[in-house]
Amino acid sequence: MEDMLKLQTPVTIPPLPVKISYGDRIMVLGSCFAEETGRQLAETGFDVCANPFGPLYNPVSLSNAIARLSSGTPFGEDDCIEIGAGDGRICSFSHHTSFARDTTATFLEEANRSLEAASAFWKDCNKVLVTLGTSWCFRHNQSGETVANCLKRPGGEFTRYFLPLKTTATLLEGLLRRNPEKAFLFTVSPIRHLADGAHANQISKASLLLAIDSVLSGNRAAYFPAYEIMMDELRDYRWWAEDMVHPSPLAARYIWERFIDAALPDEERDLFESRCNAARAARHIPMKG
Repeated sequence: MEDMLKLQTPVTIPPLPVKISYGDRIMVLGSCFAEETGRQLAETGFDVCANPFGPLYNPVSLSNAIARLSSGTPFGEDDCIEIGAGDGRICSFSHHTSFARDTTATFLEEANRSLEAASAFWKDCNKVLVTLGTSWCFRHNQSGETVANCLKRPGGEFTRYFLPLKTTATLLEGLLRRNPEKAFLFTVSPIRHLADGAHANQISKASLLLAIDSVLSGNRAAYFPAYEIMMDELRDYRWWAEDMVHPSPLAARYIWERFIDAALPDEERDLFESRCNAARAARHIPMKG
């Protein structure tokens, strides 16, 4: 019998030296993909804190967020920025716009409440899942700060720059060095940043991949190939959402299942299945007769 036609190029995932266990406290930081992974972990019963500043995309902002979690230094009025384009709400260059509020007082109350809880969680967590999105950054010209979000401010207030591979690697090495009690699991977001252009997006992702690869050693840092799964196994456009930028819900589910298969200890699979069943039951709304 002839060999069957192969319609995919499966990504082989070797055993990950960093596992995700129900006994862990897991901090999840990074892009929208990290947000989705954090939500899935929480729904299936893991002890998780996900994106306490909202989605973050570039390595500088992620490193700054972890430094803030470590110090617990609260945000003050000097951090408050009015969102542009007629929005008028208040946010900061350290946050995603999902944190924006109508007044400085309410923004600071919400931002510092989230920071306080996340900082306490950070000090006790033993696993950190970091999803990097892009090597392209924006520097605020007046302050010199690399921002997590431009907050719809005029483009002339910022300078766009590419974060060199060596700088990204140095930032990641610093995370490992300063947090010897934590194990890190890195991913690169499969979400395409096409606003940068197709070629620039590929250069950006390649730089992130090379930087992560340079810090993988021992049992304190591992890499899960979410980006490769999306680009190779799920390369057909039917796996993408209508915007052709984000993975479709089915693709996100597939990557999530591959992640669990690679990261969950074998002895916890029955527990995981029971938690999944409980989550599905909680979401089910019986039809009225």
